[in-house]
Amino acid sequence: MNKNLNTLLTTLYVFITDHVIPTLPTRPCRGRRQLLTDAELLCLAVAQHLLHGDASESRWIRYARTHLTGMFPHIPQQSGYNKRIRAAAPLVSCTLTVLAKDVPTWNDVLRLLDSTPVPCGQSRETVKRSNLAGQAGYGYCASHSRYFWGFRLYLISTPDGMPVIWGVANPKIGEREAIAAMLDASSDLVCDGQVILADKGFAGKQFEAFITEDLKAHLLRPDRKDEKPRFGDFGGIRQWVESIFDTLKGQLGLERHGARTLEGVMARVACKLLAMAAGIWHNWKIDAPRKRSLVAYDH
Repeated sequence: MNKNLNTLLTTLYVFITDHVIPTLPTRPCRGRRQLLTDAELLCLAVAQHLLHGDASESRWIRYARTHLTGMFPHIPQQSGYNKRIRAAAPLVSCTLTVLAKDVPTWNDVLRLLDSTPVPCGQSRETVKRSNLAGQAGYGYCASHSRYFWGFRLYLISTPDGMPVIWGVANPKIGEREAIAAMLDASSDLVCDGQVILADKGFAGKQFEAFITEDLKAHLLRPDRKDEKPRFGDFGGIRQWVESIFDTLKGQLGLERHGARTLEGVMARVACKLLAMAAGIWHNWKIDAPRKRSLVAYDH
């Protein structure tokens, strides 16, 4: 593990210990005390997705128990790590929010909104036998002109890619319906006067009224061909969103998550978002020129 990643994990551990864990309600202690603390668990998960984004948890644990015991002396077995990661969902969500609020772009008026496929199977036999049957579904990715089976990841982020609100949903659910439910549940993260930049798929009077009247925000999107010109095409600005998803898919292996259950999909996606958020947050702290670049940490 290189010194840049070592510094990121050390700084992140202190931040989680001081600013995240104290804000969570205390849980009753049952059984033996965990030797790997919650802060160490999240740092270990960040290291996993920065170093081996598409590796299985069993391969990652073998690697970590061989190379990372100096920083993490109490690494559990694969089954224990798997259970801890899935149980840490509230801690991961809270950490993402606190990290987002700790970077300068949190105060920006602009938010970026889009969705991307999270495939979970490639063959009909996989679809029929998968534990995700009945939860995942078929969808169409217009940007790549292909169908997929799995979920869609909906992400609202700051202009530098810091995740603010996210969720996964069956692709058969309409984009406007899915993101409206997520925004309604996280309305405290949307400020009055916020500008949300989306794509054409979020066009609709009802959805725009929800953003304007209920959230007191503003929705901007490229004009459709069948409507009167309003905003333009936003061609260059829309590339921001594509580059954010490219980081998730390329360096962090979003489409190669390998999860076989809904809890696994949620945990893998959340940890990949946490890894990207931690990198962006640390790049702000060290004043790196490219805030979303994870190259310094992935080898």
